[in-house]
Amino acid sequence: MVSQLKPSLLSVVSPAKPSQPLPTVEGLVQIFTASQRGFFTSVMSQALRLAGQGTTVLVIQFLKGGCQQGPDQPIRLGQNLEWVRLGVPNCLDTPQVDESSAIALKELWRFAIAAIDSGRYELVVLDELTLAVDFGLIAEAEVVELLRHRPQHVDVILTGPRVSESLLAIADQITELRRGSRY
Repeated sequence: MVSQLKPSLLSVVSPAKPSQPLPTVEGLVQIFTASQRGFFTSVMSQALRLAGQGTTVLVIQFLKGGCQQGPDQPIRLGQNLEWVRLGVPNCLDTPQVDESSAIALKELWRFAIAAIDSGRYELVVLDELTLAVDFGLIAEAEVVELLRHRPQHVDVILTGPRVSESLLAIADQITELRRGSRY
C-alpha cells in the first residue's frame, strides 16, 4: 500500500504554475503467504498503521468465526478501520462445511465484493481468502474478476497458505514468509 494524499483536499502549488491536483496512485494487489501461522500480524500492523494515517481500511476474515460477528456486525477499531469475521460459531479449517457455514461464507463474500466495488475503503484485507479458494468454497474466477475490475484507488491484500497461479499472476506484490535457519 502506498500512502496517498486525497487529491480533492490538497493541491500542488508552484509559483510558476496555478494549482494542480495531485495524481491518484493506482491501488495494488498484494499477497502474503506462508506455510506456517503468524504472518497475519504483519498484515494487521500495516492495516492499523495506515488507518492511523487516515486511510480507510476494511479487514475481512473469511475462515475465522467464533465471535458472533458477520458482515452486519463489524468491529470498529478507531475512526478508519472496520473488522469483520465470518458469522459462525467456529473457524473453518476444511473444505467440508455445513450448510449454515456455507451460507455465511457466501454472504461474507458478497459483502466483500460490495465493499470493494463501493470504493469506500482504500485498503481491503481479505484474510485467508486464498485458502477458501483452495478449499473450493469461493470460486477462483470470481476473485480474479473482482481484483481486475476493482476501483483504481483500492489496495487489496490477500492472505493464506496456498495461492493459485492465477491469483499470483494478478498480484503486484507477493510476500512469502519462510522460517529461516538459525545460525
